[in-house]
Amino acid sequence: MPKRQKKTVLNNRLPYSVRVLLESCVRNCDNFQVLEKDVQNVLQWETNQTVEGGVEIAFKPARVILQDLTGVPAVVDFAAMRDAVRDLGGDPQKINPICPADLVIDHSVQVDFARAPDALNKNQELEFVRNKERFQFLKWGAQAFDNMLIVPPGSGIVHQCSQSRLPVPQVGRAFLRQHADSAARVRVVNQDCQFLKWGAQAFDNMLIVPPGSGIVHQVNLEYLARVVFSSGLLHPDSVVGTDSHTTMINGLGVVGWGVGGIEAEAVMLGQAISMLIPKVVGYKLVGELNPLVTSTDLVLTITKHLRSLGVVGKFVEFYGPGVTALSIADRATVANMCPEFGATVAHFPVDERSLQYLSQTNRSQEKINIIEAYLRATKQFRNYNDPAEDPIFSEVVELDLSTVVTSVSGPKRPQDRVSVSVMKKDFQECLTNKVGFKGYGLSPANLSASGSFSYSDGKTYSITHGSVIIAAITSCTNTSNPSVMLGAAAIAACTNTSNPSVMLGAGLLAKKAVENGLSVLPYIKTSLSPGSGVVTYYLRESGVVPYLEKLGFDIVGYGCMTCIGNSGPIDDNIANTIEKNELVCCGVLSGNRNFEGRIHPNTRANYLASPLLVIAYALAGTVDIDFETQPLGNRADGSPVYLREIWPTRAEIQEVENKHVIPGMFKEVYEKIELGSPSWQQLSVPQGKLYGWDVNSTYIKKPPFFDGMTRELSPRAGVTGARCLLLLGDSVTTDHISPAGSIARNSPAARFLADKGLTPREFNSYGSRRGNDAIMSRGTFANIRIVNKMAPTAGPKTTHHPSGDVMDIFDAADSKENVPLIAVVGKDYGSGSSRDWAAKGPFLLGIKAVIAESFERIHRSNLVGMGIIPLQFLPGESADTLGLDGSEVYDIELPGEVAPGELVTVKVSNGKSFQVKARFDTEVDLTYFKNGGILNYMIRKML
Repeated sequence: MPKRQKKTVLNNRLPYSVRVLLESCVRNCDNFQVLEKDVQNVLQWETNQTVEGGVEIAFKPARVILQDLTGVPAVVDFAAMRDAVRDLGGDPQKINPICPADLVIDHSVQVDFARAPDALNKNQELEFVRNKERFQFLKWGAQAFDNMLIVPPGSGIVHQCSQSRLPVPQVGRAFLRQHADSAARVRVVNQDCQFLKWGAQAFDNMLIVPPGSGIVHQVNLEYLARVVFSSGLLHPDSVVGTDSHTTMINGLGVVGWGVGGIEAEAVMLGQAISMLIPKVVGYKLVGELNPLVTSTDLVLTITKHLRSLGVVGKFVEFYGPGVTALSIADRATVANMCPEFGATVAHFPVDERSLQYLSQTNRSQEKINIIEAYLRATKQFRNYNDPAEDPIFSEVVELDLSTVVTSVSGPKRPQDRVSVSVMKKDFQECLTNKVGFKGYGLSPANLSASGSFSYSDGKTYSITHGSVIIAAITSCTNTSNPSVMLGAAAIAACTNTSNPSVMLGAGLLAKKAVENGLSVLPYIKTSLSPGSGVVTYYLRESGVVPYLEKLGFDIVGYGCMTCIGNSGPIDDNIANTIEKNELVCCGVLSGNRNFEGRIHPNTRANYLASPLLVIAYALAGTVDIDFETQPLGNRADGSPVYLREIWPTRAEIQEVENKHVIPGMFKEVYEKIELGSPSWQQLSVPQGKLYGWDVNSTYIKKPPFFDGMTRELSPRAGVTGARCLLLLGDSVTTDHISPAGSIARNSPAARFLADKGLTPREFNSYGSRRGNDAIMSRGTFANIRIVNKMAPTAGPKTTHHPSGDVMDIFDAADSKENVPLIAVVGKDYGSGSSRDWAAKGPFLLGIKAVIAESFERIHRSNLVGMGIIPLQFLPGESADTLGLDGSEVYDIELPGEVAPGELVTVKVSNGKSFQVKARFDTEVDLTYFKNGGILNYMIRKML
């Protein structure tokens, strides 16, 4: 058989997700970033996917998607690059994303107001008060940069829901009076809106979706996804995003996954990312779902199954006749939970259902015809009923859909699925089980604990173990804020509000509940934040909104709210009662993460569930209930109402969905999406292609990455006279390195903010201040659990040499002016989620090199991207075997023309010397290093 024909046959047996990798390698092969070897390695996937240690390839995604918390640092870097190009005599307008980038502002809105008709208006206005500077900057960027899309807030149906909006100052003052703790943040965080809005106008090729438009993943699914790029050479859509749940787009047949900020910026600048050829698990679906189960029940079943199998770092690709019974929304629900079961992607190749979805969401028929023709011609279109099209997989597992039952997951992990039929028993067992993922260690005497509190309606209520306090139908990827989700029943939407079947099902359940005289207790904080304006549209058109509102599920905003912890305050009397009586109150949410402490400090048990079950548990007021034998409540005549009596069937839901989810509503919502709300439109931003930095801002600051940069390359030598800043052991993760969480009051970052006149209430979190390097550098290595062998105790301390003083890591680094620093670490350095500040932070501390026993692959690449030298001990050697204690002075002799993987010598002031391997693994790595980092390289390339 001719060689070319052999390759074609092999390509036809490749998993469909791998075919996307192959096409990208072929199309982008330049023998610099993407080598012919990469193409061959993907073609030989069946062999290479089993190679121990993996086979590395270069991959260039078709686009990038960002959310605002992770997108702000990227836009800050691009704005600073423009200044650098100008300073070097170039044209700053050349700095734009080369790869299309979309930024959706969805992580800023919070449920401060709920259970009221004006809750949406108040929350959205308060969002602008808090985030003004960030939003202004992004709005500027959307206009100033090419190839950058920023979609404004309040688009589409948001305008219809916000007819009588309160002025920003009025809401701000009311909030200041009523919520002192959060109000302090308002005065500081309002800087952010301006920055985001500036970015929206300053950059081409970048779309910034304004706040109020919906969640990033649903907007991606309904509007941004191309499936096939049709401008110029036809090629498959693929995407990397700075949110772990970017994987949701795989439900539409687009390969996509989450990456760190540096990788995202690299792709935006036209660079390839490094990855290992993945193993691909074939997940075969057969049978059909029971009429009473939902896609949430399916995804919880799959999550538990795949988590038990172990699929971390692998692709999962679904196939089999059962797939045809799943809508795109069902598939997206499964794909969204990919991070929870650990895979890189959970892929559903494009089929006829995918094309129907594109038509339903108002994609043009011409575009759909191109997509179908291209995918069929390139063997990337799937017929799930034809086993002859089944590819080769690394391994195969099977699920009979008919075995899926109504379920929840919890109380502390998404993979711990519990059938609703045994939920009551499981919860009661968890109360007395020893402390762990399924236990709270309560003594028998504590099982009957309860407490009473007075509520604002003048009545007294009692709660006990299992009581539900918040019910939020919210559009978000996860449940992360420990400050607001006390006892939450949260319908969290990135997983679910993209799915008409479960959202309409929740609405129909609410309708039947109201018609049968049921209600939700007034102290339960109920709210509804749809994933996009389209959801609100079809909920209103189907007539279920009044019933949801009757149960307290008023619309409160569009964005990631409850799931990421933006659930707002709860009544102090409730919190005090829980704490005083040590109650295990529960959260029930339709999101995808329920780790302990993630929802709220007082929410000790949290269960993931479908939106229908969230309403059911909200009606019951407790999770300590058996729905089969115990009623939700009683009718006016005293007769009991059981859940089975009001639960809608899939046929009922499908009838409503077919009638009301139509292309016209997608057209109406998304044709306005870039306009944004009146608040966004009225937000003034700096004009021009260069940003006017505010030196007094504590949120947006010009980073010093390019200070002193020259047009011509300066020789990069080794490191002379370096001091060791940290001596770390094995498995130091990016969570240990990167700033995260609240800013401790005794930290260097806190002292910096206090010097700026801010009070502790105004400090906010590191995440909200990612656009200010002065804060982030002070938070690097600030994890309270980091173990530095140069400090007497665990925590963000080190010993300054030669003084011998123990001090904060930042202060020690800051005190060594003009003295280069290194870190000496153990195995698997930089493991965990990829975080851009895990490389940016060490760079700003002055760390020039990291000597490790081994590196996590992506983090090593990120270090190179920041110009830091990654060096690896030779096998059998380590800081311990070489007797290093961190007090020494180090000289690293790096040759002028170092080669990938070359051995270099490290000389130590104690008279010892040893060799290490320079972990520049490719010529691309060396190019970045010689330029001082990837961003510096791109600046010089644009001159």
